[in-house]
Amino acid sequence: MRTAGIIGGLGPESTIDYYRSIIGRYRGRTPGAGYPHIIINSLDVDHGLALLNKGRLAELADYIVTGIEALVRAGADFGLIAANTPHLVFDEVQRRSAIPLLSIVRATADYARARGLKKLGLFGTGFTMRASFYPEEFEREGMVLVRPTESEKELIHRKYIDELLNNQFLPETRTQILSIAQRMKNEDGIEALVLAGTELPLLLRESPPAGMELLDTTIIHVEATVDKLLS
Repeated sequence: MRTAGIIGGLGPESTIDYYRSIIGRYRGRTPGAGYPHIIINSLDVDHGLALLNKGRLAELADYIVTGIEALVRAGADFGLIAANTPHLVFDEVQRRSAIPLLSIVRATADYARARGLKKLGLFGTGFTMRASFYPEEFEREGMVLVRPTESEKELIHRKYIDELLNNQFLPETRTQILSIAQRMKNEDGIEALVLAGTELPLLLRESPPAGMELLDTTIIHVEATVDKLLS
């Protein structure tokens, strides 16, 4: 059996969601076949955020590479980063990794293309919403990603860092973020919303906006992980 190595902790709540989801989907697809082999290296989200805030992306890549090296020593056959924002340095990390890595961005673009989607909204941390790694991946597949306004980005980012990463999922925050999604549907014509932050599904998974599909990047990434485990 293959062994999946997960860079977790960025943040902790979504890492727990990944673990539960991988086990649940693996067991659902292989009844009676036991449990998957998973190794988790939980990194320090505060250290990662400090590097991001200072724009020290080379050091962030070093930090994640060191984490992957520990997974390799522990016996992982392939790896994944259980978060979206660190994919800012995914290409560099993959270049230096001794094992293949599953990109959450690639998996999400493949999923959206298969669904026939053309115009989607993008929610995540401010780092993710302002970066090019998601739009460029989707553009290569003939899709357009629309980002919130600057004030909306600031609100989403603040709620993400201050609340979601600290395991606070408040009804009023859900209402605010869903209202932004509805505005983008009405004014920008988005067909679906990419939840490009793995804590966002924990806030919105049970209350999607009417008439709009939510692309749950955690679950999409989990399915790609289970595919790899079973290949």
